[in-house]
Amino acid sequence: MKQKDHQNHILQDCLVTLSILAFASMICIILQRFSSTDTHVPLLFVLAVLCVSRFTHGYIYGIIASVLAVIGVNYAFTYPYFVLDFSLTGYPLTFVAMLSVSIFVSALTSQIKQQEKVRLEMESEKMRANLLRSISHDIRTPLTSIVGSASAILENDEQLEHEQRLELVSDIRREAEWLNRVVENILSITRINTNNAEITTTPELAEEIVSSAVNKYSRHFPDTPVEVMAPAEVLMVPMDATLVEQVLVNLLENAVLHGETTTKITLRVLKCTGEAVFIVEDDGRGIAPDILPHLFDGTLPIGEMDAGQWRSMRIGLSICQSIITAHHGRIWAENREEGGARFCFALPVQDEE
Repeated sequence: MKQKDHQNHILQDCLVTLSILAFASMICIILQRFSSTDTHVPLLFVLAVLCVSRFTHGYIYGIIASVLAVIGVNYAFTYPYFVLDFSLTGYPLTFVAMLSVSIFVSALTSQIKQQEKVRLEMESEKMRANLLRSISHDIRTPLTSIVGSASAILENDEQLEHEQRLELVSDIRREAEWLNRVVENILSITRINTNNAEITTTPELAEEIVSSAVNKYSRHFPDTPVEVMAPAEVLMVPMDATLVEQVLVNLLENAVLHGETTTKITLRVLKCTGEAVFIVEDDGRGIAPDILPHLFDGTLPIGEMDAGQWRSMRIGLSICQSIITAHHGRIWAENREEGGARFCFALPVQDEE
């Protein structure tokens, strides 16, 4: 994989170098017809060398562009034409200037790219640490409940009434289902990281993905209905169906678990210019203003979730953002004026002619 990426970089850099030099040559040819002097030629090729050094990797392409540019200036575009004459005044200086420009710009570009790489690695490490803390918290809480309920049954079986035993078993089942959803989220984010956030998208019918997500949600929360509003026309959206379905399920479950007073959920799909927008609305308690800015960045403090209001919201929404970002889309949340919360995400689509 790394060797293939290296080869792709080499091919890309060669094409960039040749394209920029060819464009500079074309401009010189055009200007020769309208100008009686050739003073513009060195300036154009210095600019071309600067662009090559900026948009390629390393130093070699800028140096090659410098050599080719000096030959172009000396041989093809200045008098006497098609004759190499490095004894002419200024040409050694032109070569030195172009070479210096390429080296300095290449060095500066490499330094900027290295700094950006370090910054991205630090942000990735910070997000990974936050995600691990969230996962450990969300797994430890239901495991503690499962162990406690199972221990109560084993140690007090003879003293427990039938209703008490059923309640403890129901608690175990509920926490086990919660763990299963956490594992599904972990598998989703692992799948994205394994593919380096590059996912394979295929056109999918939006209505089918929504229907599948609602059916999956309803198996766990049958008491809170979902009203689906889809466009009348067929809407095909490029996506990884499994991952986008996971996003919808997460948002639907959040509407119930964190809305607390939610009695109804509305899931709408809209076709906007260049985007398909998915909207999940509820009539619950809404989102606290101090939490709203941090919903998707993985920085929700664990202490606030201990109260039971935001349990597992952090990991679920962080994963939703990772999935939508991998689709080159966007995701956001807001409180509704009439009460409740609204979660939206948009995926790019191609507008039909």
